[in-house]
Amino acid sequence: MMAFDVDLFVIGGGSGGVRAARMAAATGAKVALAEDSRLGGTCVIRGCVPKKLMVFASAFREMPTEARAYGWDIPDGSFDWPAFRAKLHAELDRLEAVYRRLLDGSGVRIYDARARLSDAHTVTLSSGETVSARHILVATGGRPERPDVPNAALGLVSDDIFTLQALPKSILIVGGGFIACEMACILAGLGVKVTQFYRGAQILRGFDDEARGLIAEAMKAQGIELHLGTNIVEMAEAAAMAEDGSTMGAGVESAVELLPHSGNRGCPVWVKATNGMECTFDSVLFATGRSPNTEGLGLDDLGVKLGRRGEIVVDSYSQTAVPSIYAIGDVTNRVNLTPVAIREGMAFVRTVFDGEPTEVDHDLIPSAVFTQPELGTVGLTEEAAREQEPIEVYCTSFRPMRTAFAGSEARVLMKLIVSQATRRVLGCHIVAPEAGEMIQLAAIAVKMGATKEDFDRTVAVHPTMAEELVTMRTPTRKA
Repeated sequence: MMAFDVDLFVIGGGSGGVRAARMAAATGAKVALAEDSRLGGTCVIRGCVPKKLMVFASAFREMPTEARAYGWDIPDGSFDWPAFRAKLHAELDRLEAVYRRLLDGSGVRIYDARARLSDAHTVTLSSGETVSARHILVATGGRPERPDVPNAALGLVSDDIFTLQALPKSILIVGGGFIACEMACILAGLGVKVTQFYRGAQILRGFDDEARGLIAEAMKAQGIELHLGTNIVEMAEAAAMAEDGSTMGAGVESAVELLPHSGNRGCPVWVKATNGMECTFDSVLFATGRSPNTEGLGLDDLGVKLGRRGEIVVDSYSQTAVPSIYAIGDVTNRVNLTPVAIREGMAFVRTVFDGEPTEVDHDLIPSAVFTQPELGTVGLTEEAAREQEPIEVYCTSFRPMRTAFAGSEARVLMKLIVSQATRRVLGCHIVAPEAGEMIQLAAIAVKMGATKEDFDRTVAVHPTMAEELVTMRTPTRKA
């Protein structure tokens, strides 16, 4: 039998790769891992963690007004981005160090280098070193895309937001997915004038129509200028446009003064939209999708099959067309969520190192969109369920006690999709503050196959927003 340097070589130090490496090492396997950026990957360094901390920061903007309605004498304050940014990056450094300690403590050898597959069992590192492995796991994640627009390099992508030296006075966000909408709410909460273009008819495509409609209205109420059915046609440096004597000097609407750019990309940006609108923004942020990180890995040469978007094609056990090579996480473009990548990594270890073939369960995965208010969801949308079978819809929208008392018109939504035949709850959708926290608990019941009558038998916790999930007795509609 051929001898290998290691039993497992993991390419990628994100949440999925690190969990798989540690679990495999716990079985007694000899494990190595390569990461050419920072340990922690997208979630810890460039995604979930810094984003959620920014969500927390942005939510304080409304706190003084609400507190005064409750009798507290609290003046409006101002947001100090440099102070927050310094603390944010200190926290990311701390978390990265935790990941490194966990790997070291598990006996995983770490290579701070880029890795490429030379053959089905060999990895070549950017340092020139080669390592042979019985099994190779690709967990390289994904990266934000820039659209095919001239001068797109003038725009930021989501990775750039966390490293801005200063917040822009105004920003155009292009896109309508969860990253675009989350960033719009965050930046608006931090005092940035936000405009958002989305080429579709409504933001958050793929989520429940009623829920995303409520979020769109809430975003507009926050002052976000949302333009649907709109995209960028042209973009250029604003200063260059003015020097050329173009329409910039002829009364073009300007979102900012032409001051030195306060972000990471040169000067303010002039933009022309498909609706004829022309504006200048301090920054432009593209949130138009993500691509799997498969370029330069040598996968094509080995016979590893790639999909239309460059994703690694795997079976239900995360195995590629090359038996010794597996892949998990966003690089497979299955369900691009950190907890899913972790589950896939755990299933891989059970399959390969524990001898317990374990398929990954991608059914009924809860998720949250951290807009303001948040969207929590699990299961089928009303639209998808209606196409599948006859359903009942239980839905209520109301002004929650806390903010209503303070004079806010903000509304929340609680919605259950129920099978007429089996009475099972097929989907649950919540639009409310802390909806992510609520949907985690509701997802347990939905995953277990709870019926509407199971929800009805549960006594409400009063007074709460979530009590509406167990007090809705009459269907809003049937389909």
